[in-house]
Amino acid sequence: MVEVEAQVMGGPVHLAGDTVQVCVTVTTPALDPASTAQSSDVCEVLAWGSAQIHCQCSVNESRVLLPSSSPKQSEEKAVTNADTSFAPCRGERGRVVLSTKPKILFCDLHLLPGESRSFVYKELLPCDAPPTYRGQLLKYVYKITIGTQRLGAPTKLLRIPFRVIVLQGLSEACVYSESGELAPTNPFLHTPQRDTPTHTAFQIIQNASMRKNLNQYNITNTRGKVVRFCIYKTNFRLGEDIVATLDFSEAQVKCVQYSVTLQSEEIITENCRQRANQKPMLVPYSKSHEVCLNLSHTHLLLPIPLHVTPTFTTDLVSVQWHLHFEFVTSVCDIKGPSQPNTRDDQVEWRAPSCVHIETMIWDLPINILPTMPSQVAQAVCMPTLHVLPL
Repeated sequence: MVEVEAQVMGGPVHLAGDTVQVCVTVTTPALDPASTAQSSDVCEVLAWGSAQIHCQCSVNESRVLLPSSSPKQSEEKAVTNADTSFAPCRGERGRVVLSTKPKILFCDLHLLPGESRSFVYKELLPCDAPPTYRGQLLKYVYKITIGTQRLGAPTKLLRIPFRVIVLQGLSEACVYSESGELAPTNPFLHTPQRDTPTHTAFQIIQNASMRKNLNQYNITNTRGKVVRFCIYKTNFRLGEDIVATLDFSEAQVKCVQYSVTLQSEEIITENCRQRANQKPMLVPYSKSHEVCLNLSHTHLLLPIPLHVTPTFTTDLVSVQWHLHFEFVTSVCDIKGPSQPNTRDDQVEWRAPSCVHIETMIWDLPINILPTMPSQVAQAVCMPTLHVLPL
């Protein structure tokens, strides 16, 4: 039995603008020594082999209204014979939103028993491609499809799922960096190597995430100041910790407890909503909770999971991130323990058995950026080796 083995080089996670490389190896089984057949009699022939990358978009049709059919859908329907044609999206659920040009790996490949041949498939991901995303209302799924056909047999497909992370605004940055190509050049001078989109993306991510600027917010309600919230930056990478402080020393209203939740907000574009008054979909992730009565200062440490999707916007959806705060404040004044007269004095304080409270909420928008694909690959645990028996 002939086997097609595909190994995704560089891991299962790639950044938009990066080059995806897959090593495709075709192997035939060794000839049984007890067999009397000649090796030329059992030569395996593969008619062709092709590869292509496509992104499927599936939606919750009760909440999302898709635009009219795209040209990619017409191309898919134009396939006349599914048994012999290369139709990568055949049987897949959803609409094709990105499809690269199919590339031929081999034609009329003859393999003797025990022989193996390897081919490398390379494809550049567009900088403006949508990311891999599994939301409540919409999903983007990427797959590399390798199709091959033995002589006289139907076509078989090997689908390899992989993950794409996107830096919003990378395509504009790449256009700006390429503007220098229009300047006059001197053929006698050394021309410096131009930055790749991946290198440009990592520079943008590092500059944005390392930039610190103290932001202070005085959070108040109708009865006065509740807390001062301090955070040093609002741009964070995947896997990073959100660190901030809360200052209750000058509070006019007693805060009994608070909670902070990292939330994603899934906003469908207006012309794609089934209902005009449709609200965004909120999904909570990390959460921190603390009882802060009689505290003057405290800090916040909230991790950002590696498996989530960074901030992005497409023609169908916009995914934004924010910190959702809930402060439980006391309506009446709660007196804390009195100060002891000497160090040896002991002070006993009992919390009231009943407290009249009210809850106030506050949202702070933040920006989540991608990180190194190798770090994300450790969290998603996707295989890189796939085998297709023919």
